[in-house]
Amino acid sequence: MTVDARKETRGFQTEAKQLLHLMIHSLYSNKEIFLRELVSNASDAADKLRFEAVSNGDLYEGDADLKIRISFDKDAKTLTISDNGIGMSRDEVIENLGTIAKSGTAQFMQKLSGDQKKDAQLIGQFGVGFYSAFIVADKVVVTTRRAGSPASEAVRWECSGDAEFTVESVEKADRGMTVELHLKDDALEFADHWRLRSIIKKYSDHIAIPVVMQKQKPAGDEADNTEPEDEVINTATALWTRSRSEVSDDEYKEFYKHVSHDFTDPLSWSHNRVEGNLDYTSLLFIPARAPFDLYNRDASRGVKLYVQRTFIMDDAEQFLPLYLRFIKGVVDSNDLSLNVSREILQKDPNIDSMRSALTKRVLDMLSKMAKSEPENYTTFWKEFGQVMKEGPAEDFANRDKIAKLLRFASTHTGSADQDQSLDDYVARMKEGQEKIYYIAADNFNTAKNSPHLEVFRKKGIEVLLLSDRVDEWLMSHLQEFEGKHFQDVGKGELDLGKLDTEEEKQAQEKVAEQLKPLLERVQTALDAQVSEVRITHRLTDSPACVVVGQFDMGAQMRRLLESAGQKVPESKPIFELNPEHPLVKKLEAEANDERFGDLAHILFDQANLAEGAHLQDPAAYVQRLNKLLLELSH
Repeated sequence: MTVDARKETRGFQTEAKQLLHLMIHSLYSNKEIFLRELVSNASDAADKLRFEAVSNGDLYEGDADLKIRISFDKDAKTLTISDNGIGMSRDEVIENLGTIAKSGTAQFMQKLSGDQKKDAQLIGQFGVGFYSAFIVADKVVVTTRRAGSPASEAVRWECSGDAEFTVESVEKADRGMTVELHLKDDALEFADHWRLRSIIKKYSDHIAIPVVMQKQKPAGDEADNTEPEDEVINTATALWTRSRSEVSDDEYKEFYKHVSHDFTDPLSWSHNRVEGNLDYTSLLFIPARAPFDLYNRDASRGVKLYVQRTFIMDDAEQFLPLYLRFIKGVVDSNDLSLNVSREILQKDPNIDSMRSALTKRVLDMLSKMAKSEPENYTTFWKEFGQVMKEGPAEDFANRDKIAKLLRFASTHTGSADQDQSLDDYVARMKEGQEKIYYIAADNFNTAKNSPHLEVFRKKGIEVLLLSDRVDEWLMSHLQEFEGKHFQDVGKGELDLGKLDTEEEKQAQEKVAEQLKPLLERVQTALDAQVSEVRITHRLTDSPACVVVGQFDMGAQMRRLLESAGQKVPESKPIFELNPEHPLVKKLEAEANDERFGDLAHILFDQANLAEGAHLQDPAAYVQRLNKLLLELSH
């Protein structure tokens, strides 16, 4: 790094260099997007100035007329975007323009696939829109001064799209930021009044502050020396304040991209005005793709909050529960004070009312989508389904609504696709079936092929196949649906209720009584590993299975907590034997105690493996198995 009194040259981070290289080589399929990103950044800077000026009016420096100015010079091949927003200090310039998406660049690079179209859609999720300038420019010069700072503390940042950038102190009389693009030869179309005007109308008409350009002189008036007048290119009215009938679908989509910095269209949106005890407007969007930090529950989230059209904060998380953290949009309230803070929001009873109403609105949007746009809902579920599964534990009041939105894999289709609703399951329940059956495992194949499903297949009873890490935790908070209780088929005694005939029940009791001596011998052999040995009626093909006690923690939850370093309560499984299986009959007939013990241990270990569990002593299992194989070979 080279440093003198006023100027320093710095290098980008390694990952930032890679990303910059991608931007320069036209990662975007649509070059004109760069202007949307730069205008959006300028709009954000104006919002932030308004917010800080609520408590410090001096930041306006006598100029409260906020605007964004676009200008160009065909001869010099430059395009300039200026704003009189909050501006940046020297440290902020180095931090924000020198690191590129400092919180997510590594993850971004890992997700790149080499497919330009797919990779382009990732950019917006990582906050690197500013660098889209290098798609059309071979040099970018940023001059900025933070509001409230003296003119001498302005900063110029300059980069030619290579590994380094320079930062130097300069004089700047007015606050805000100016971004000067030195256009590439193949991007000179952006030094044209009508081209720029059409882009702004297309992508930035919703920006709530004026976007200004000089009026184009009519052809033949080149000799006219009068200064051209300014004209406002955009509507310059906050989109959410307009009537729904006045806003087109395209405008909604572009506004979503503005507030979310996403490059894909939203799946759905809801624009609503509430008047009465509370007076507020909401515009909420359901994205089509998950952001990279969706599963980081501590990441910034929430809607943009405005009070009386004045921007207050970017990520107001108080208005929606955590399981809806993917929702983007705007809430503009007339019932909150302009000096509202995050701490005040947490204590304001109006927020609880708004949170309840907005949550209901989002769930209603999703319900409507599930019914009328099933393909969109399938897309939504693939992106956000695991987050929605957090809902029943966090939002008791809306548990029934959330349950109807959940989707699962099922033995009905045998597919790993989570496309079956609980309503679908209940509609298909067999006559006399009283419970909703499910099994939870570490992966879909383990769940689908579990021995516990054998009797259900025999009787044609549908079972939900749960394999997401959150599933067992979800089911612990979802006890019933439409009056039907949930039953984990791998827990406790199997009770099929009316689905078992009296003759079947009597036969089961008779067999259990006859095999008491066998059960006692197996209990003695496995006493250190099992809590109980009993006859099973859930198996038709397998010799044995392990069952968790009715009130014990399931295997999936135990593994989840253990992987997180949490202590889990001690418990032993129940070992169930299939009396009709040849191996169990062979075990019953075995007189040699040592051979009997080896066989019992092998059956127990195999039952654990079938459930996807890890053996406590794999070497002992292999030794016993090899011993039996050698005996068979003689």
